[in-house]
Amino acid sequence: MTATEPIFIFFVTGEPSGDALGGKLIAALRQRTGGALRIAGIGGERMQDEGLDSLVPLDDLAVMGVAEVLPRAPLILRRVSETVAAIRALRPDAVVTIDSSGFSWRVAHGLRRCGETLPLIHYVAPMVWAWRAGRARRMARWYDHLMTLLPFEPPYFERVGLSCCYVGHPVLESGADRGDGARFRETHGVGEDELLITTLPGSRSAEVARLLPIFGAALKRLESLIGRFRVVVPTVETVAALVSKAVRDWPGPPIIVQRADEKYDAFAASCVALAASGSVALELALAKLPMVVGYRLNPLTEALLDRVLKVRHVNLINLLLGKPLVCELLGRNCTPERAAASLAELVRDERVRAAHHQGYDEVRWRLEAGGASPSLRAANQILDVVAARRCGGPALTPVSRRNSR
Repeated sequence: MTATEPIFIFFVTGEPSGDALGGKLIAALRQRTGGALRIAGIGGERMQDEGLDSLVPLDDLAVMGVAEVLPRAPLILRRVSETVAAIRALRPDAVVTIDSSGFSWRVAHGLRRCGETLPLIHYVAPMVWAWRAGRARRMARWYDHLMTLLPFEPPYFERVGLSCCYVGHPVLESGADRGDGARFRETHGVGEDELLITTLPGSRSAEVARLLPIFGAALKRLESLIGRFRVVVPTVETVAALVSKAVRDWPGPPIIVQRADEKYDAFAASCVALAASGSVALELALAKLPMVVGYRLNPLTEALLDRVLKVRHVNLINLLLGKPLVCELLGRNCTPERAAASLAELVRDERVRAAHHQGYDEVRWRLEAGGASPSLRAANQILDVVAARRCGGPALTPVSRRNSR
């Protein structure tokens, strides 16, 4: 790509985790194109920091679970139609959808139904290895290429004819392993001898509303087991007001942070973490912070998942290791009593903490892709797809060709 031919990418994500990936991806594309980049689409605060003017508020779309989506279905479908219309009007070189398959795939499907042939690329594979394997075949009907974060994912999609590559997990470039615990304690007035616990209740309104009462009750129970401690609650803009109101009576007083650098400083200063199950587990592993994870959904959604899940673990650490290292408290098992007991064990038992540290090192080794950073590898792949289309080329260039650049 040259400075006289800027590449124009339309990005679509529907949740904060995808927004974080999108922010790094936009920065990587600017680096690879020398700034010859135009962007449009839907994203949150991280992508907006990189210059994206989001067409709709991310909070309209950040919903998970069958029962949770249904009440907001009319709004979400309207946003799908608006997004498809915007893409057709703007005519980008490619559309890159990131995570949040429920919204992203409807956009992709809508574009194909309209006869659009522009390149569609998806970033972050759906968990077809865990449930609903048929989604891989559906993706192959709509998308030109898929970029995965986990090394074992490509074969699930290649076997149904979808071009796919592993680009590595961006958690490796997040900075989660470079937090400054002393700086955090000094900034927030936490004494050197005070025990600090990081609590991460999620980034979607529905999950936060369900987990905050459980996590709060768990921390109060934990205080009766191990004594006094301080709590830090990293959050994001979309749910910050909800979190601030809910944690007022937690042990502490709690410290609330929103910036990524403060979150990672909190990780470095903390002894253990209680977190919503999700990609944050990889950040905690990178920071070598022992964790307990929990999650609750609407009972209807939980009943559905109980019937269709094909894996024994859902936490990414346990999946990558192939064994239950991190305590998972899911559905009805996510109770204050069990969370408090598991946290107490992590605080008290050095052997358990050492096992976590060793397992986290292995996870990092498994995620290393080598060569360029994951975001740069993803940017390279997008540029290859666009270049092939501009030149009328029939094939995609493997991402490994650019690893050493």
